[in-house]
Amino acid sequence: MRFTSERRLDDGVLEREFILDGIPGILWTPASTSAPAPLILLGHPPLGLRAMYPRLVARARDSVARGFAAATIELPGSGDRPRWPAADQARSDLRRAMEAGRPVGDEIVDALVLPLVGKAVPEWQAALDALLPLPGIGGPVGYSGGLISVGIRLAVVEPRVSAAVLFAGSLVPRALVEEARQVTVPLHVLLQWDDEGNDRQASLDLFDAFGSREKSLHAHLGGHTGVPESAGEAAAQFFTRHLK
Repeated sequence: MRFTSERRLDDGVLEREFILDGIPGILWTPASTSAPAPLILLGHPPLGLRAMYPRLVARARDSVARGFAAATIELPGSGDRPRWPAADQARSDLRRAMEAGRPVGDEIVDALVLPLVGKAVPEWQAALDALLPLPGIGGPVGYSGGLISVGIRLAVVEPRVSAAVLFAGSLVPRALVEEARQVTVPLHVLLQWDDEGNDRQASLDLFDAFGSREKSLHAHLGGHTGVPESAGEAAAQFFTRHLK
């Protein structure tokens, strides 16, 4: 792991960009801490860190203000990472199906999601290997947002993840719905009731499949980008309960 830049934001948050085995990432930590801070992994859609930065840094600053460290990494095939032709083709197939008003079949979902999960989750684990030994950072670890399929797999295979905030989406392969039954960490799931790109019933069925004894579903009226500010506050309180 190699840090490539460092700057202090106006609220004192230390922001450091890094490269880990060729994967770009960003780490945000408190200005000072008397004890190692719990770590929140900030998930995001495959749009690139540069495009997602304004939203990521806002989430990170809120997390750091509450006493956490926060980190994120670039997803495979996104941003400045090498293009991934198979993923580009799968996204094109998805876009054509949605524009034509056709149902999105399992073969498209599997081709789009399963390879991405298979690559991304080991990279998140490698990031944890590098981040947790750093001064000022410790466990436990939470995973927040991003692709729900990545969150499912990470919660199943990574014992260092103690709690997760997931954003409900319906493009989840059947194999990962089955994996969701193995998830046991506390979950806080957000659902936009009128999400134009989401099958509401599929999201409800996925929530029902999660094996966690403690899980809550927070549904709000509105489309994909209409998440109310209060939802972020509730998610932050969830992490405070489970990571501190």
